[in-house]
Amino acid sequence: MRKAPTIMHLDMDAFYASAEQASKPSLRGKAVVVGGLGPRGVVATASYEARVFGVRSAMPMAQARRLAPNAAYLVPRFALYRSVSEQVMGLLHALSPLVEPLSLDEAFVDLEAAGAAWDRDSARRVGERLRVEIRAVTGLTGSVGLAASKMLAKIASEEAKPDGLVMVEPGTERALLGPMPVRTLPGVGPATGDHLRRAGITSVDELAEAGEDELVRLLGKAHGHGLYAMALALDDRPVVAERETKSVSVEDTYDVDIHDRVRVATEVRRLADRCVGRLRGAGLSGRTIVLKVRRYDFSTLTRSETLRGPTDDPAVVREAAGRLLDSVDTTGGVRLLGVGVSGLADYTQEDLFAQAAGERAVLETEEEPEAPVAREEPAQERRWPSGHDVRHSVFGHGWVQGSGLGRVTVRFETPGSPPGRVRTFRTDDPELEPAEPLPLVSAVPLPPSGSRDPDEGEDEGDAGGQASSAPAIFPKSRSGKEGGAAPSSP
Repeated sequence: MRKAPTIMHLDMDAFYASAEQASKPSLRGKAVVVGGLGPRGVVATASYEARVFGVRSAMPMAQARRLAPNAAYLVPRFALYRSVSEQVMGLLHALSPLVEPLSLDEAFVDLEAAGAAWDRDSARRVGERLRVEIRAVTGLTGSVGLAASKMLAKIASEEAKPDGLVMVEPGTERALLGPMPVRTLPGVGPATGDHLRRAGITSVDELAEAGEDELVRLLGKAHGHGLYAMALALDDRPVVAERETKSVSVEDTYDVDIHDRVRVATEVRRLADRCVGRLRGAGLSGRTIVLKVRRYDFSTLTRSETLRGPTDDPAVVREAAGRLLDSVDTTGGVRLLGVGVSGLADYTQEDLFAQAAGERAVLETEEEPEAPVAREEPAQERRWPSGHDVRHSVFGHGWVQGSGLGRVTVRFETPGSPPGRVRTFRTDDPELEPAEPLPLVSAVPLPPSGSRDPDEGEDEGDAGGQASSAPAIFPKSRSGKEGGAAPSSP
């Protein structure tokens, strides 16, 4: 392990929810929950205001609504989150060539790789400057952990939340870890934590005192050895700039169980096409097709088929997934379906293309297709997901507060405007259309939306201005160092 705290872990604070608050002035300082809004949806992120009520990530959305009935519940806008993530990752890559993203909102950075930091003082300066730059570029906050190892840097960033910085001085790691619960360590989930608790082990100190042999007896050889090393604060894993992708997959959870076998097959074909789209987008192909089925009773079945060589042909993947589905009983209903491809390569096996094309050609020549019969399709009601961006030809940019019964309610505001007005339209209003998210930080402040028509309609928005949050000051850490915190923007 290195002698200076030059491994950084950055974790954006309540990322999805914070991005929504920055985008929607009327939601700043209020409880916001982002996730799937259907009966089986789960919470992706909750703002700190929502966490006061007990709302947490991965919680069923129905439970979150019971805990915080007055919160704003929004459908994720991944295009916005990816855009902000690219800005943040760009700032990290400016510090070091060794950046290891873990998700859209967190990453490890080796500050020694390009000489950005070499000791505790230079590392702290880099961390503080990064937090200021993130706020300036994105309008959001992130928490920074600095340590001599990845494990301690990640724990430090968690201790720094929200909007803080914590540095773990080399040599103080055991003192910091000792009193922490065993669930603090990576790889200790609920099951392992309960198993250790039944053995009388609840803290990291007790884990270290139990000894390596006892942990191997309790947890097995690999997990026992690894956990004992972590309890001693030993972690020499390097920051890896690129992680090898092992598989590409997509899945959908359905609000109502699917019982119709034909629809199940149609969904599998649709998922196969989406999976191939991702595969081709990454410039990859694969030879093992995987089907995942979660049934009505929550039992999950996985089936796989390995082809002669790698492919990225949608017909081949569709056909393989269909064959796998034939071996699964879906009589009682299906709540989740997924299709994946593993055994990845950066080339394809051309004969598989020919195989699929040849099979399609035979089918096409064997039977002449019937002439299509013209029929009038029922009009589909336009969907307006809650929280998504829209633009009205008269009132400008806004976002969907809710929709139903043929009506959609829109609040017209932008990231740089005061809280905006709410107006209701028919869902088929020709002057209302979906829009792309606006940047959270604009070089030129945007004028308030709808300001051209102040007398029309009632203002259902908040009368007050934008809420501001107090500076988040982290108390002195157990390593003896204070976590700095930049003051929040007004």
